[in-house]
Amino acid sequence: MVSLSASRVFSQWLAPSSGAQRMRASQSLLAVLIYVAFAAVQHAEVLAGLVDLHASMWLSAFYLGGSLGFYAVVRSGLNERLGSDPSLTLPQLVLGVLATVGSYAITGPARGAVMSLLVLVLVFGMFALRPRQARDLALFACALLGATMVWKGITDPARYPPAVEAVHLLFAVIILASVGTLTARMAVIRARLRGQKADLEHALAQIRLLASRDELTGLSNRRHMNELMAIEKARQRRTGQPMAVALLDIDWFKRINDTYGHSGGDLVLKTFAQLTRDSLRTTDVMGRWGGEEFLLLLPDTTATDAMACVDRMRTQLARLSADAIAPGLRVTFSAGVAAVNSADEFEAAIERADQAMYRAKVQGRNCTVVA
Repeated sequence: MVSLSASRVFSQWLAPSSGAQRMRASQSLLAVLIYVAFAAVQHAEVLAGLVDLHASMWLSAFYLGGSLGFYAVVRSGLNERLGSDPSLTLPQLVLGVLATVGSYAITGPARGAVMSLLVLVLVFGMFALRPRQARDLALFACALLGATMVWKGITDPARYPPAVEAVHLLFAVIILASVGTLTARMAVIRARLRGQKADLEHALAQIRLLASRDELTGLSNRRHMNELMAIEKARQRRTGQPMAVALLDIDWFKRINDTYGHSGGDLVLKTFAQLTRDSLRTTDVMGRWGGEEFLLLLPDTTATDAMACVDRMRTQLARLSADAIAPGLRVTFSAGVAAVNSADEFEAAIERADQAMYRAKVQGRNCTVVA
């Protein structure tokens, strides 16, 4: 148990707890471990007499210090303030290229194996670099390796024969160009997948919106209102606070449709929805219940207060000019209000509000009746 707790503490110290930063720190730590293994192999070459000790120590200090520095920057969170790539992918890969080419310059007879490490460096960038960055990194690796081969061929021809270096350079160009091209293509594919993911997320957001909103008025649709009522039922069971519902029906809506067409009727619905929604509290919810009928949920409200709220809507609607639809057009509504006496009688309260609204129609419309 103690060892398990110590392991957990150690892992939390090594990597942050947040998901993205934890992944970045883990990748930087993996790079450090790879460099440690690289240094161990290089030291074995020193013991075998293939590499000069002082050159090996300087090169090891360079890439181990660099990799630890990158890990420290990521672990501290400073990387999130240093640019558009918090993973510091390109700078870390440049360090890898410099370390690999440096190793090539000091390894001597075993240097051919070092070139394969450049492929490993570019593969690391396959999952993060942009296409141009991938191509530029491959060109940089080729140029630096080629310059090192020329320099060693001139200054140390016994260990770096120019003919052998020319063959090595040709193979390096072929390999690095191929891997660089594949990395660039992977970057293009990743960009395309990111775009498709963004489009899919946008489409899903639209689907969720359409599933909960009435397309014409922007209010909650009947399905969403039923979901909200289930939430209100649970809340009322907990709090026991009063609640009221109201059903609102636009008067003579069929006549409006027949006279001014469906475009005129749609404009009346949208205008009515906007006007009434703006007069509600943030806790109130209004939805399109069907056709020209709207349901209003009023938490923490008595039937008397609900009637006052509906009458305020009527007053605001009376001030509205509908001349944009037709000169002289006047839009009114009839409403029925009912108190929700318990969480188990929501549906019954809506039925009473519906009957009260029908009585408002019978009484001459443009009025509110409390059930």
